[in-house]
Amino acid sequence: MTELKVMQPPLAVQTERPLCVDLDGTLVKSDTFEDSLMVLARRHPTAFLRTPLWALKGKAYVKSRVASMVTLDVAHLPYNRPLLDYLRDEHAAGRKLYLATGADRVLARSVAAYLGIFEDVIASDGSVNLTGKHKLERLEQRFAGDGFDYIGNALPDLPLLQGARQAMLANPAVRLNGALKSRNIPVSRSFVDRSRLPVALAKGLRVHQWAKNLLVFLPLLLAHSFHPGRVLIAVAAFFCFCFTASATYIFNDLLDLETDRVHLNKRKRAFAAGDLSVTAGLGISFALAALALIIAAYLPRTFLFYLLLYFVTTLAYSLWLKRIVLVDVVVLSSLYTIRMMAGSAATHTPVSPWLAAFSIFLFLSLAMVKRFSELQNLHARGVNPTNGRGYLLSDIEQLRSFGTSSAYASIVIFALYINGHDVAALYHHPNRMWLITPLLILWVSRVWLLASRGLLDEDPVVFALADRMSLLLGLGVVIIAYSAL
Repeated sequence: MTELKVMQPPLAVQTERPLCVDLDGTLVKSDTFEDSLMVLARRHPTAFLRTPLWALKGKAYVKSRVASMVTLDVAHLPYNRPLLDYLRDEHAAGRKLYLATGADRVLARSVAAYLGIFEDVIASDGSVNLTGKHKLERLEQRFAGDGFDYIGNALPDLPLLQGARQAMLANPAVRLNGALKSRNIPVSRSFVDRSRLPVALAKGLRVHQWAKNLLVFLPLLLAHSFHPGRVLIAVAAFFCFCFTASATYIFNDLLDLETDRVHLNKRKRAFAAGDLSVTAGLGISFALAALALIIAAYLPRTFLFYLLLYFVTTLAYSLWLKRIVLVDVVVLSSLYTIRMMAGSAATHTPVSPWLAAFSIFLFLSLAMVKRFSELQNLHARGVNPTNGRGYLLSDIEQLRSFGTSSAYASIVIFALYINGHDVAALYHHPNRMWLITPLLILWVSRVWLLASRGLLDEDPVVFALADRMSLLLGLGVVIIAYSAL
């Protein structure tokens, strides 16, 4: 939106006039009520199921009930940084700032107390939902003499922006921009702090994680079966897993909002950073899951079974299993194997027992190195684990032992596979496959060495896709396998 130029009042007048600031979507990029609901769903699922009954008594009441049960970590909320810097400058200049929000007053006072720049809090009180015209009436009563300036972001803020002496915006919604322009309401300042939508969507969907779903092609690839019809079916299966995986990633991120925000890297995720809303996330998640099921309906029923197994297992992991020591890594490793079995079912290509055994041990090692890397990075910063997964810093050496032994067990299985009849039937030069063994040893050893040094990304798949040495070793495996045909 093109900002309209207005005459600025003298500095003294601006400083004396109170400035009222909205909270949700304005000072904070996310909606704190939606965030609180996600925290409630994770901590008190039974109470979360009662929220529709609370809502029958009004939105102010349900906000009050949720706020009484959930205390958000206000220190790590995704604040609009340009706006917060501006407010701190105004406060330092002596201007009186007011946090005027539809959020419950308990939460609003926690934010105000943490920031220490607000004169007072004007918020919902359990009986009145202080948004739109209700908020305007309250502010007009409070500042009947000098009026007020207001900063908002969404269409419910339109009456307040109309009634303010000066209207300012923070991450304005498209509909609000249009409404202001059609009414010729001048805007003096705009504070934008958000990622571009395509970037935020790519982060929210975790598109880079789709590479894991290439495992559905593995049975076809190892069986040297490249019939066009089967390849197309494998492509459809691949996208089914991509959509399902993204749906569950979003669900997991919404449940982990608060823990992600205190994490060094995960706080940059789209939902934790406030670049995508909880409502948008739920809508996208349901749409992707539905699309995956529609595509899967045209594939073999056995594939649908594995897809649903993956979906249910992932949900169980997000809700419960990821907080059980060792069970979490076994579940993570099984998700890789499920992808491979689903590819086999979709294309009617049998999976070799050798391949199944190799994948189980290798993927267990990758799951172990992910947990090991998390603990190692926390240890390097002198921080204790706070994500509720049950691991202790003292578990580092035991995880290293589990993970490295599992990695080398997978290589032993691969070596035994080379000597088997399957390789002799598929390759004209099976002895050349032995050259892959040292490359595998080098890769898994390097992954664990880097993890021990605290240099590994916490997701080994993401690391491998960006690591030049890993890509070169992967290319070497492909060349050797091709030469053995």
